[in-house]
Amino acid sequence: MLKIRLQRVGRKHDPSFRVVLSDSRRAAQSGGFLEILGNYDPRKHAENFQANSARIAEWISRGAQLSGTVHNLFVDAKLVPGPKRNVSPKANKKTELKATSKAAPEATSGKENTAAPAGPSKDGAGEMPVLEDEKTLAEKGAGVDAAPAV
Repeated sequence: MLKIRLQRVGRKHDPSFRVVLSDSRRAAQSGGFLEILGNYDPRKHAENFQANSARIAEWISRGAQLSGTVHNLFVDAKLVPGPKRNVSPKANKKTELKATSKAAPEATSGKENTAAPAGPSKDGAGEMPVLEDEKTLAEKGAGVDAAPAV
């Protein structure tokens, strides 16, 4: 699959990026790209974003995918319609945690074990809470401590 993404160029502490078309299996740092589609200077943001919109539209129509950051740049430049994507790694972790915490209660199914209140009982004996299943067994005469019939 082909991807349109950023490739960092420039010196230390002076970043600038090329917008390149490359194979998604290759690293952007490898230098192996098919075509340079534009360039971007993050220090000057919108004023210094240059792109070949005709070539970008052609590659998108052929099925090339945009990286998240490039998609957001193209939305700002009005090359691509639609809302921006959330590309923050911290935000992605939070949404993953929320998704897993919501899925965990749904995963537990079956009968819920409801215990009697932990406070003192009506007669004031202060006995331990007993699960509903144990109460029904005790009422039927087959208590937990009863020996199995042989």
